[in-house]
Amino acid sequence: MTDSIIAVINQKGGTGKTTLALNLAAGLARRGSTHLVDADPQGSLSQWIAMTADTGLPPVIPAGHDPSATIAQLACAHRYVMVDCPPTIQGDVVAAVMRSVQVILIPVLPSPIDLWASVGMAAAVSEAGRWNPGLRARLVLNQMESRNALSRAMREALGEFDIPILQASMQRRAAYRGAAVEGVSVYGLGKRAQAAVADMEAIIEEVLCL
Repeated sequence: MTDSIIAVINQKGGTGKTTLALNLAAGLARRGSTHLVDADPQGSLSQWIAMTADTGLPPVIPAGHDPSATIAQLACAHRYVMVDCPPTIQGDVVAAVMRSVQVILIPVLPSPIDLWASVGMAAAVSEAGRWNPGLRARLVLNQMESRNALSRAMREALGEFDIPILQASMQRRAAYRGAAVEGVSVYGLGKRAQAAVADMEAIIEEVLCL
């Protein structure tokens, strides 16, 4: 039944991985039946969902000992499946997820350290593609500032990597932090988060056309 099985992955923590996964899932849930999978042992996504009063957020379950089976089961019943992965590209869990999804999104902050980390992600995606030939991966720039020279330079530098960059990005907005504090998605903040919702909608539309 599923149209898209999407995983959000980065080997570096603090890149906005869970924020991206949750808000994209909230946007996808407005298009069709959506389910979240929390593959991160830290359980940040599950905690966020557990505390929320946002009825627009989809349900979440842990990946369990067999992420491939969990994802496959959900894909039979839902139009969209979104997986939040641990901050690593090592281990059986991430390997199983990368073999089971259609799209990998890699949030990257505009900093040299994140640029270096992306080198390892490119190699991991290439390896996963041997087992999952239809796999598509995209970098998603986070905390972008259109007037910031470093943000512009980051997009140019990442253009040298084997993983394409989405044209849509997450801008630096207080709404993302506010949504996390209030335990909702940016969709649940109403007019306060119109710009952040526009970010998510642009990313979703681009991803669904991959």
